[in-house]
Amino acid sequence: MDGQHAATLPASVAGRTTAVRGRVDLGAALKQAGLAALIAFGLSVPILAFRTDQGPANELILRPRWGLVALVCALVFATRLFVHAFASHRRTRPARPQALATDPSQLSTVQRIGKLGLPAFLGIALTFPIIVYFTQGGLSESRYWVDLGILILTYVMLGWGLNIVVGLAGLLDLGYVAFYAVGAYAYALLATTYGLSFWICLPVAGILAAFWGVLLGFPVLRLRGDYLAIVTLAFGEIIRLVLINWVDLTNGGAGISSIPRVTFFGIPFNSDEGGFASLFGLQFHPMHRIIFLYYLILVLALITNFVTMRLRRLPVGRAWEALREDEIACRSLGINTVNTKLTAFAIGAMFGGFAGSFFAVRQGFVSPESFNFLESAIILAIVVLGGMGSQFGVAIAAVALIGGPELLRNLDFLKRIFGEGFDPAEYRLLLFGLGMVAMMVWRPRGLIAQREPSVVLKESKGISAALVKEGHG
Repeated sequence: MDGQHAATLPASVAGRTTAVRGRVDLGAALKQAGLAALIAFGLSVPILAFRTDQGPANELILRPRWGLVALVCALVFATRLFVHAFASHRRTRPARPQALATDPSQLSTVQRIGKLGLPAFLGIALTFPIIVYFTQGGLSESRYWVDLGILILTYVMLGWGLNIVVGLAGLLDLGYVAFYAVGAYAYALLATTYGLSFWICLPVAGILAAFWGVLLGFPVLRLRGDYLAIVTLAFGEIIRLVLINWVDLTNGGAGISSIPRVTFFGIPFNSDEGGFASLFGLQFHPMHRIIFLYYLILVLALITNFVTMRLRRLPVGRAWEALREDEIACRSLGINTVNTKLTAFAIGAMFGGFAGSFFAVRQGFVSPESFNFLESAIILAIVVLGGMGSQFGVAIAAVALIGGPELLRNLDFLKRIFGEGFDPAEYRLLLFGLGMVAMMVWRPRGLIAQREPSVVLKESKGISAALVKEGHG
């Protein structure tokens, strides 16, 4: 009798769970969706309902866009309805016991993608200029896409550099753009003043940025959380204000122009006899320099990734992860938290300096306006959305956050729906905010939320993100 009850009990429980799972409170869902649509309507009226244009007599003309407001409210209503149904489904779903995943099949789909994602990303990155060349039909036609690839890889490198400080060491840094600026101005000043080449200035820029990272690390040794974020934010603003006001050195808000271009190890990219094209028997084309810049930033980004992955397996990398999880326990283990924090700040800042030096040689012009707080916020968002500590997640987030808004410029079909005056690029920050909210709701730990021990005993075991306590991993 007891055996029969024991055998039938799981089935009955499963049946009840299935029945409950299929029930959704439609009235509550419609009420919440209607309230969300009403709030969206109230916010959309002052923002989206009218478009301001300048008339022929310089008068202000308000053009109503109630169709756009209705579409936004409808999207909010439908999204809230779907979220309510999805949340009800998750609440009634029976919890499955999870343990350390010794079998790859026990990991989630996103985690399995993360295992093979980095090699796939590397393969696409290596062949990207070739793919663009054949799809666009020429070097000149592929200029836009190669420039976009350079921009994305720059932010991938910056994200991997900040990932050392935020993702591995757990130190919230809102002033990372300061090291980016130090590297850019270091190359700009050394190249324009002393005529040094990019290959000499590149390590010097990284060393100077690491030095400033150590200087930032000393005042914040005892700070954590919000206080650390405020101090690092102030540091980034101080660097920007110094660049603006130290006119004798940095030329102030006018910036530094006519920065020498990069050479192929001393061989310039020009049409002269000793240029790159004539040396290799090629017909001169300005895209040669652009493609070289693409592979240069790709190599720099891969060096950043390689060094980061190697450091994670060294004692300093394990000390970073211990510091991230619990600083008090880290101290009780005898780990020198002072050196641990300083090395995280210095190494992360060094890679930011490398990226800044590349930015200066690519643009040929630097100014303080290129290093505002928004840049730090974007880099930090790349790290958080990708998954703190995940190299592949950071790369995917950089592609989405940097490449996504650029692709909005090519969505011409939206102009046929909302009118010729509609510019999708104007709503990139709105879409950015919606993406952040969606990530906080569905994947608060980031795209690739996985923890892999740096040192393993006997066999490597992937840890499911569901086992990591919120806020501690």
